[in-house]
Amino acid sequence: MTPDNIVFRIATWLIPLVVAIVLHEISHGWVANALGDPTAKEKQRLSLNPVRHVDPIGTVALPLMLAVFGAPIFGWAKPVPVVASRLRNPRVGMMLVALAGPGMNLLLAILAAIVFAVVGTVAATDSIIWLFLMANLVNFMIINVFLAVFNLLPIPPFDGSHVVEGLLPRPMAARWRSLGRFGFPFLLFLLVVLPWLVPSMDVVGSVVNPPVLLLLRLLGLPIS
Repeated sequence: MTPDNIVFRIATWLIPLVVAIVLHEISHGWVANALGDPTAKEKQRLSLNPVRHVDPIGTVALPLMLAVFGAPIFGWAKPVPVVASRLRNPRVGMMLVALAGPGMNLLLAILAAIVFAVVGTVAATDSIIWLFLMANLVNFMIINVFLAVFNLLPIPPFDGSHVVEGLLPRPMAARWRSLGRFGFPFLLFLLVVLPWLVPSMDVVGSVVNPPVLLLLRLLGLPIS
């Protein structure tokens, strides 16, 4: 197996992706539990067992397809259940719960950067194990930074949308929340259809990628 092998490419993207999105979701549950809502704990969704969080489409099928075609890899896990009314301070609590996911991804990216820097001081070899480890670390940084920035977009159902909701006056927050039912169709239109129709309106390329590239450079990853 070589780095150009399809199995190698899938493994070095899928493994870090599953770890990143599972810990992203669990962090929502951890913070919710700390703030008074034990729903995720009651439903055994605070487990580190990835099987409890895997979404067949978002965690497996879509990332595999993207890896095969050489496209940017992203995905999602089953959302961890959070009941706002059980939080001690629902408005502030939901904002903190939402920020926990991107915060976890940034923390993981920093930890990966530290390991990458330490491992990089060891004499590199051409062994497949070495190449596999380094590829996983690099992809883990990329995926976590991308997930952190991407999820902060103020679009339902992203985490950034819950932050916006918490900052709005209550009447406006209720209207904003009601837009959630249109979240997926709107997201599909904004991220896929609109850039296809008007290439200059590429949200990922113009809004997400610049801060992602900046953060990756700050973490020491030589990326253009």
